[in-house]
Amino acid sequence: MKIYQPHPWLLSVDEAITIQEELRNQVITQDQFSQPVQYVAGVDMGFEADGTISRAAVAVLSFPDLQIIETNLAYRPTSFPYIPGFLSFREIPAILDALEKIETTPDIILCDGQGIAHPRRLGIASHLGVLLNIPTIGVAKSLLIGKHEELPDTRGSWQPLIHRGETIGAVLRTRIGVKPVYVSSGHKISLLTAIDYVLRCTPKYRLPETTRVADKLASNR
Repeated sequence: MKIYQPHPWLLSVDEAITIQEELRNQVITQDQFSQPVQYVAGVDMGFEADGTISRAAVAVLSFPDLQIIETNLAYRPTSFPYIPGFLSFREIPAILDALEKIETTPDIILCDGQGIAHPRRLGIASHLGVLLNIPTIGVAKSLLIGKHEELPDTRGSWQPLIHRGETIGAVLRTRIGVKPVYVSSGHKISLLTAIDYVLRCTPKYRLPETTRVADKLASNR
């Protein structure tokens, strides 16, 4: 896969903030698909050797039947510490290495993390989407920022996630009786469309099948 917006990864926190502020202006939160969606992908991370080695996994599934088409792994030294709000600088370098190995270009990437539901509106899904110039969705397991109303316990129910008076995502129930997920536009996709694809990628479990497959690879399970 081609990287459209390369930038350095050996950065200070101040330099990382500057890049986030620059790239956030390039994020598109409207649907811009170049073709009908045939392939969806998930990316996830694991770490080895006390966190010094990053292990990135990518899984490409057919859509809408969600059958595994291709998977790959990449390893590289971890170059950025774990700091909330800067997950992309720690994880994306290895993720890009894994994506460069695959032959099937996904139409959407679902990320285990935030899209614009981020203090500077550039979570890992948005950051990755801008770098690759393809639609991405943030599907996070936990809340980073924002508030929302109580969510009914019915599959498909959702409430807007609000931060500083702005709707930045949605809290979405993908399965009855389990915790919701936090969905936000990553890049080149609207919130309503992102919610639709997340539901279509979660036929049985809380998390998208793309995330589940990538997580097993990244965790070596």
